[in-house]
Amino acid sequence: MPVLRSGSPHRRSRSLATAAGILLAILSLLLGLPGTAGAAATKYAPEPTHPGQDWAGSQIAAHEGRSPAAPDAPPPSAAASVEGVDVSGHQGNVAWSTLWNSGVRFAYVKATESTSYTNPSFAQQYNGSYNSGMIRGAYHFATPNTSSGAAQANYFVDHGGGWSRDGKTLPGALDMEYNPYGATCYGLSAAGLVNWMKDWFATYKARTGRDAVIYTSTSWWKQCTGNYAGFGGINPLWVPRYGSSVGELPGGWGFHTIWQYTSTGPTVGDHNRFNGAMDRLQALANG
Repeated sequence: MPVLRSGSPHRRSRSLATAAGILLAILSLLLGLPGTAGAAATKYAPEPTHPGQDWAGSQIAAHEGRSPAAPDAPPPSAAASVEGVDVSGHQGNVAWSTLWNSGVRFAYVKATESTSYTNPSFAQQYNGSYNSGMIRGAYHFATPNTSSGAAQANYFVDHGGGWSRDGKTLPGALDMEYNPYGATCYGLSAAGLVNWMKDWFATYKARTGRDAVIYTSTSWWKQCTGNYAGFGGINPLWVPRYGSSVGELPGGWGFHTIWQYTSTGPTVGDHNRFNGAMDRLQALANG
């Protein structure tokens, strides 16, 4: 009678070991054990909270102050300039007709922050400035420690930060500045911040076709990016400095596009000057 032989004990052991290894790998991926792909995932900070409507806003005045001798408005420049304002949820409903009558011709409106906050006054501010006759744009307040640049750029575009070639819509702006919730540079290295911005800008351009404006101060830029010069030839600069001149610019930019010259202006605090005549502002809107 023939004897039925089972497989080799060594082969069975190898098969069991292989199966056990596969199961362990699956469990490791699910649980994020050390040395697995789960551990490579970026760990982000919790989303910031907003106890008021929009209390965070720009931190420039708090960190850099304002020259006490500076006038409320800078002296006229050799080149023509256009007056503008920027607003956020902190301002609530804005008197756009008053601003228009005072000579304001463009506005930037905060739309979003991180991937959890939208300005509750965005519609009144964004549509109201447009309906008054102004050229308007939206901006995003970056929190690079809470989610990826791509995630925040997509959230921005999905919540008011898009662009259309209607002659009255400026490209979106990325607000990169002092962290109102913790570490000045968001706990990231200079290279980490630069790469986060590259991710944000690339995603925004893929969604809209436009290179975004960047809002940042020279002091913060030097401290947190090592004065990185790689964006200067691509992204228009919106620089805050509360004094009688725009002063030193961040690395990479030979000129500024927008200057936020005061945080204590009439009707709303933050007033800006576009560095050029109205036709150049319209050209920026049209891409």
